[in-house]
Amino acid sequence: MTDVDYGRTIRVDLAYDEAVTRVKEVFQEQGFGVLTEIDVRATLKEKLDEETEPYVILGFCNPQLAHRALGVEPEIGLLLPCNVVVRRHAEQTLVHAQDAGVMVRIAGRPELEPIAEEAAQRIGRAMDSLPGTSRPR
Repeated sequence: MTDVDYGRTIRVDLAYDEAVTRVKEVFQEQGFGVLTEIDVRATLKEKLDEETEPYVILGFCNPQLAHRALGVEPEIGLLLPCNVVVRRHAEQTLVHAQDAGVMVRIAGRPELEPIAEEAAQRIGRAMDSLPGTSRPR
């Protein structure tokens, strides 16, 4: 697995449930709150009766950054919140964070660059503070 052009992936040395809790904590330390939490595993079990590995999508928002971005481009809400995925795969706990620069590339508005850069720095600090972080094997 490698990073994709719209996000960053790390492996953490935590059990899945502990990783979900810790991800919420480190993002909160960077000024983000959880707006949405989607338990993909539970949804697929309920709707399709399919068993999958644990997988949650956390929709994070930093209100100050969101307000600034919406002031530049009201439709940018289509690209908010910043999604972070925590999942189990091949006996590893993985954390995937959306690249904040995606909103600039899609919107094509250079005025969003400083906002996306600040968000990227905060996301990077959150990801870097997770215990035992490394690139997945």
